[in-house]
Amino acid sequence: MTFLRNAWYMAAWADEIGDAGLARTIAGKPTFLFRRTDGTVAALLDRCPHRFAPLSKGTRDGDVVVCGYHGLGFGADGKCLRNPFADRIPAGSDIPAFAVEERDGIVWLCGGEAERADAALIPDFGFVPDAPHSRTVRGYTLMAANYEYGTDNLLDLSHIEFVHKGTFAGQGVIFGGEHSVQVEGDTLHSNWWMPDIAPPSVAQGVFPPEAKVDHWLDMRWNAPASMRLHVGVAPHGAGRAAGFEVPQAHILTPADDHTTHYFWSSTRYHDLDSAEADAMLLALFGEAFDLEDKPMIEAAYANVRGNLAAGGDFWKEKPLSLGIDQGGTRARRILERMIAQEQAT
Repeated sequence: MTFLRNAWYMAAWADEIGDAGLARTIAGKPTFLFRRTDGTVAALLDRCPHRFAPLSKGTRDGDVVVCGYHGLGFGADGKCLRNPFADRIPAGSDIPAFAVEERDGIVWLCGGEAERADAALIPDFGFVPDAPHSRTVRGYTLMAANYEYGTDNLLDLSHIEFVHKGTFAGQGVIFGGEHSVQVEGDTLHSNWWMPDIAPPSVAQGVFPPEAKVDHWLDMRWNAPASMRLHVGVAPHGAGRAAGFEVPQAHILTPADDHTTHYFWSSTRYHDLDSAEADAMLLALFGEAFDLEDKPMIEAAYANVRGNLAAGGDFWKEKPLSLGIDQGGTRARRILERMIAQEQAT
């Protein structure tokens, strides 16, 4: 599979990168992320050019990464700085270094040429870091499925009525709603608007059961697969500002063709110091993603993986359209166009 290269992939939550660094495969490339002595993050191809040992299994000497196999040392820019067997640095010993940015508690990595990386293209997830008025829980899971199948799932939230019966099931509210998809440049919005309904599960305890509310699920997608979801509820007809909104991050990063890193978060504006609220939300989202979404996505992908590996593609499988799934369909088309344009230039 061909990945979009000159794009920003979420590599890790910022606090995942401790003193030992972090080894993670990103868009088909083994990558070693580590912090320099000044605290900034660097990323190198996790492969020594001598006999291809992972640099993540080596040691650190200040900002120099030392291969644990034969002792070659590499700077954060990928240049070979040390050869313990001679004063001369062998030709061809440098390794790729990737552009990285730490923002909103997230470490972003550009998969293409570092000099072409444009940090202005990193999508905004400013709600993720804790603030005096907010608290965020975060998580990670590894899925045995291609990342675009995860995108299909997130851009078609009608699945909550069927997949999430133990957690987020909407008591049929989706069926009283309207779905819309809008594209603004390379940003896609896949939104649900459900007016004049009984309070959904997210609003229980906030509104009395007999109340009528307006409910929305607004999903923003940016290539390759960075998504922000706003879950909101307001008194019917009062306007969104009269209600509340729960922002969530749903960010997918391909490890390879068949495996996906799924990073997620949910922010709240109440019970900020409550460990019980943290534990409850972590358990809820863990069940929803690990026990409900993940098995279904993996099983669906397993049904076509053999055909894809044999040279097929998603469209050759002739996926049926239900209308509600046009968000994922259009995201796939946008991504295909962006990859084709990148390859052409």
